[in-house]
Amino acid sequence: MISKLPLLFLLVTVSAHAATVEEQVRAVLDKQVEAWNKGDTEGFLDGYSVDTVFVGEKMTRGVEDLKRRYQSRYPTRAAMGKLGFFDLEIHAMGKDYAYVIGRWQLERDKEGGGNVSGVYSLVFRRTAIGWKIVLDHTN
Repeated sequence: MISKLPLLFLLVTVSAHAATVEEQVRAVLDKQVEAWNKGDTEGFLDGYSVDTVFVGEKMTRGVEDLKRRYQSRYPTRAAMGKLGFFDLEIHAMGKDYAYVIGRWQLERDKEGGGNVSGVYSLVFRRTAIGWKIVLDHTN
């Protein structure tokens, strides 16, 4: 007879290491900050769904339009500065959606336009390729 104890231990271990919705969403945000701070706009945009909607001064639809927006507004490393996300609140809305509210800040020298900051809210959706931002409202 095969003991069920090793199987039970394996299931408990896997369950204990499964990332929560909050941890998975935070990982996406952490990757975005890392990419931005390397000057990698493509890597930053990887956190967005292809059909995302960005609400700022105007609405931008789709990741390609969002890419053009970011490249226009932040054309140099100096303009990109160093990104930080602060005061994050991540809330699961079931198993496939989550929302985030928080503050963002770009530390930039005078050449880059000086420091800027604001607040944002994001809606994430779990997709076949991971968590993606489907709605971004930033000011």
